[in-house]
Amino acid sequence: MAFHEYRSGDDVFEGYIAYPEGSLVAPCVLIVHDWNGCGEPTYRLADEIAQLGYVAFAIDMYGKGKRGGSPEASSMLMEPLVANRAVIYERMQAAISAAKENPRVDKMAIAAIGHCFGGLCVLDGARRSLDLLGVVSVHGVLTALPESTGRITAKVLILHGNEDPLAPPKDVAAIADELTNAGADWQLHVFGHAMHAFTVTAANQPRFGLLYDKVAAKRAWALMIAFLAETFGYNRASQPREHDCPAAFNPF
Repeated sequence: MAFHEYRSGDDVFEGYIAYPEGSLVAPCVLIVHDWNGCGEPTYRLADEIAQLGYVAFAIDMYGKGKRGGSPEASSMLMEPLVANRAVIYERMQAAISAAKENPRVDKMAIAAIGHCFGGLCVLDGARRSLDLLGVVSVHGVLTALPESTGRITAKVLILHGNEDPLAPPKDVAAIADELTNAGADWQLHVFGHAMHAFTVTAANQPRFGLLYDKVAAKRAWALMIAFLAETFGYNRASQPREHDCPAAFNPF
């Protein structure tokens, strides 16, 4: 495990890389944080992903040292990026370039997973034809780009709670139409009764639509593992481990 600095323009970012056992070149999974920024929960998730046989790169969308310590601080960091999605593209591209520079990474086999805000980021990566074989959005924001995009070549997996107020039914229907029209190989798994942050063990604010759901989280973890194995065609990770999904599944 190691921290890794990289740049996008003049801005410095700090990610975290976890490696699988051995020294062979392996596919890479980018992990995009939620609105709180890249931190300890994201690093633990990278460690879990590395145990599946992949190089796991927890990337930084805010900048080195910029982290949200409260809802207000997190909103101040996230909202400018949501308002200017071109910056999301630039920072995702910088992270992919940084991953490709790593000698342990198979440059032809990179995927990305993201939660909440991170889900929006990985979907935008697919929409903008970044060099990703597949993307996974976990209770992510599904809002379309303001401009139309072309064909989507990355495989797409969306893991969504049916009672998620941040991705209402109209957004779910819209992204299904969008992905179909873009010719994408896409899947949408909707978990009944699940709310936003259903993978987050600490989420317990049902009045605001945030609640942990152990069953939905376990199912989502298994679906994600299978999706990555299919996307990479990578035998070392083709058999999901038989245990509950890790507490670090979502860095919320």
